Amino acid sequence: MSEHPSTGPDAPVTEQIPSPSPEATASFGARAGTAPLHQQAPTGRSAPPHPADAAYLPGPAPAAQASSSDTMHPYVTIVLPCYNEAQHVLQEIERITAVMNASELTYELLCIDDASTDDTLAVLQDAATRYANLRVMPFRRNGGSGTARRIGTQQALGDIVVWTDADMTYENERIPELVRILRDDPSYDQVVGARTTEEGTHKWARVPAKWLIRKIAEKLTNQTIPDLNSGLRAFRREVSLPYLRLLPPGFSCVTTITLAFLSNQHDIKYVPTSYAKRAGVSKFHFAHDAYRYILQVLRMVMYFDPLKVLMPPALWLIVIGLVKGVVDMVRHPFYFPASTVLLVVSGIMIGSLALLSDLVVRSRAGV
Repeated sequence: MSEHPSTGPDAPVTEQIPSPSPEATASFGARAGTAPLHQQAPTGRSAPPHPADAAYLPGPAPAAQASSSDTMHPYVTIVLPCYNEAQHVLQEIERITAVMNASELTYELLCIDDASTDDTLAVLQDAATRYANLRVMPFRRNGGSGTARRIGTQQALGDIVVWTDADMTYENERIPELVRILRDDPSYDQVVGARTTEEGTHKWARVPAKWLIRKIAEKLTNQTIPDLNSGLRAFRREVSLPYLRLLPPGFSCVTTITLAFLSNQHDIKYVPTSYAKRAGVSKFHFAHDAYRYILQVLRMVMYFDPLKVLMPPALWLIVIGLVKGVVDMVRHPFYFPASTVLLVVSGIMIGSLALLSDLVVRSRAGV
């Protein structure tokens, strides 16, 4: 999912850019005699993979490889999950590297082959020999886009992580713009490319479904969310690390990272972007994935603030039960039908569960 080209003037370099050594700068430029990133060992900044995640990685995990210097790392890591994208992934790589090379930002492009069944991995490995900033991470088995993004973020070398897709729908020419917002304004922890149009499959059903899910998320988080599940976003890696374990394996991982940031008072800036028709075949299945989106929104709000989900229905049941009890007393003195008692008792039980859940959340260490 990418978008139409729309580039802006490059912002000048500020003091907030990490000052790499001359050797580090040379490592990420397309210069003669420089070893490409796919041949360099990742630094100690990348997090050790979870034992369950290690099953996806071939051979020794990247974090276990030796590093010549812990200070030589790019400022930006662009995580690009790829699954059966052989026909156009090279075009996406060229598009991203061209705009990043034209910017002042040091970067790596981390392409994750999610056990593709076509020639995607061969295309990526061939491209890695020609692009110095390209690093390829092949999975032994398919884990879904959420798994690819989670492991990619854990193994990222940059301070800023960018998520995008390889299907030519998102406006990847604007990646430097998103990164500069985070670089120049420390009050934001995430910048999201908010799509202004919908060009996906099943458009007649996706538009109202996404609107409904977004409104539910806005109500439960008390935040305005122009685009809940945009796949184009940049965020601070260190801020995201505690939330990565919450990411589901599928498409709703982008919804999860949005709700996790908002629920923990991390400011998100939304930048309007265009959205193009997808190249290739969509992996999105409307009924199944829409259902998972709704479940994930409720799960995330329950995880951070269960009172917002459970207390309203509890109070409504109690109020309705009491009102019905008064009516029953007027109509049949000293007689309470079983339905009235059931309403009140159900409300009390759900309310008690809400308070208990909130107590668990408040006493939980970390996320």
